[in-house]
Amino acid sequence: MKQHPGHGHRFDQIERLRLPERVERLQVHRVVDYVLSGCEAKSLLDVGTGSALFGEAFHQKGLTVAGIDVNPQMLEAARHYLPESELKQGVVEAIPFPDNAFDIVFMGLILHEADDLVKALQEARRVARLRVAVLEWPYRLTDFGPGMEERLSPEEMDSVRKASDLGEITTIPLENLVLYLMDANKHANL
Repeated sequence: MKQHPGHGHRFDQIERLRLPERVERLQVHRVVDYVLSGCEAKSLLDVGTGSALFGEAFHQKGLTVAGIDVNPQMLEAARHYLPESELKQGVVEAIPFPDNAFDIVFMGLILHEADDLVKALQEARRVARLRVAVLEWPYRLTDFGPGMEERLSPEEMDSVRKASDLGEITTIPLENLVLYLMDANKHANL
């Protein structure tokens, strides 16, 4: 399997991932509010949960949160913040949960690292009942985040969404990121 820069996080970086200035830069609470807006959700899968920064924020809103991450050290850290959540090791292209297991699947800054973008969104759609939410870097140069070669253009995101049979996309530009909300309805494109 191709290794990505994000897959090699070391446990001693957990505190850095939760620094207040990073939380502010990622607009965690604003993202959570947008993801939940207009959606009667009770459960969420946090794909690429890392230290459960977003998972914890969704949990604080009353959702039952589960998570996956490729890195066992990140799962260990996530368990500290989400001790009662089901957290599993896994990759975005093969989510280790059954069909329709969650109301929402949230992919926070992870889709650009997938080996197969279409397969990743198909898997998210498979386990989501209502919505797939993808938080990504904007398609422009910034002073942080990955290089342009790892960022997804709006056109690429829309093409991958269509190939994954997800519903219409709502694009929400944020100060430092972009949030894509897609209907997981299995017949959204018919």
